Amino acid sequence: MTNQTNSNGHGGFEPRDIGASGVLYFLLGLAVFGLIAHFLMTGLYSYLEKRTNAEQAPVSPLVSNAPVDTRHLSVDYRDYLKQNFPSPQLEIDERTQLNKIRLNEEETLSTYDYVDQKAGIVRIPIEHAMNLIAQRGLGVGGQSRTQVASTAPGTKTKGTKKK
Repeated sequence: MTNQTNSNGHGGFEPRDIGASGVLYFLLGLAVFGLIAHFLMTGLYSYLEKRTNAEQAPVSPLVSNAPVDTRHLSVDYRDYLKQNFPSPQLEIDERTQLNKIRLNEEETLSTYDYVDQKAGIVRIPIEHAMNLIAQRGLGVGGQSRTQVASTAPGTKTKGTKKK
């Protein structure tokens, strides 16, 4: 095996280390640049906020008790919208409203309840209804089970011809 050395006689590494002062100057410059960028962005957004407020369209005379800045409401926005805007209103929270509808449908499909209590019509869970149909079979047009069985395909009944 040969001894690999540089022309200076050192092994395969750089003999000089990076100075700590260079790293510290870089970090200091980075911090100063970050502070300058922060203050520039704060000033820019402050300017844009003032410009937007100056160009803000007047509030409709139909809206009563409108706050100066409608982007930040001090009360619950649902209450504010119900009190200050005419019907029909746009959806406020579509996902929550859809979840309420789905939960209501799920409850309807999975619980017992009266549809018409006077007539004795009840609603049963869909799973239970499917089990009952699997056990009893599905009646066809008011025929009894014996009539359905006798008119099965391939059987003859009085007055019918087999095709």
